[in-house]
Amino acid sequence: MSQARHLAGQRCWVVGASSGIGAALASELLARGARVAISARREDRLEDVSRGRMVVVPYDVTDAQGTARAADAVRERLGGIDLVVWSAGTWQQFDALDWDREAFARHVEVNLLGLNNLLAAVLPSMVTDRAGHLAGIASVAGYRGLAGAEAYGATKAAQLNLLEALRASLSQRRIRVTTISPGFVRTEMTEANSFPMPFLIDPDRAAHAIADGLERGDHEIVFPLRMALLMKTASVLPVRVWDAVAARLARARMS
Repeated sequence: MSQARHLAGQRCWVVGASSGIGAALASELLARGARVAISARREDRLEDVSRGRMVVVPYDVTDAQGTARAADAVRERLGGIDLVVWSAGTWQQFDALDWDREAFARHVEVNLLGLNNLLAAVLPSMVTDRAGHLAGIASVAGYRGLAGAEAYGATKAAQLNLLEALRASLSQRRIRVTTISPGFVRTEMTEANSFPMPFLIDPDRAAHAIADGLERGDHEIVFPLRMALLMKTASVLPVRVWDAVAARLARARMS
């Protein structure tokens, strides 16, 4: 059963907070009374988000040792970590007809192995303390395969599976795990998209939905509602039906 928990007083670390959802969520957590640390590669952008109100710890998520050092720095400056939010990621439209090994590997390196680095840096202390909260921002793109999202969607499907497995494994140590699956959000990653993005929302609205879900104790946070209903329906369609739908969407995208 979900358990409500206020964010006020929580020591929160948002990874991937230099722009987009992560930046908006950091500000939302702060507004709700949390103590917030933020990380990403771009220190100048982090300082713009912080405006002196947050702990700024820049690092590259693909650097395992840098991740461990960043976690230690956040613990020291906040006095511990109650909530870690993974919001880092990369997205690039993919063309399966012209396979780009490096582009695919980059998605795995950032979206999946970067999360692996973070888990290695924060989970041991949570297991020892028998307390903590992990929240990972995946995507509804991980529900079904879509043309053009072969690389991104594969990593997001892996994140969905990973977070669900962690929720089961870590529950015995009283560590909470929340899966966050946004639809289309207006960010730097989506502004270059040339295809229609139904139910597009602003980062502030996304941050509000995430913070509300975290406070309610939701295991899964999916938004906006219409996109959630659409993709949840898609996730249970028979394979033959989805293949036909996905092929039609691919033709429309290429026309």
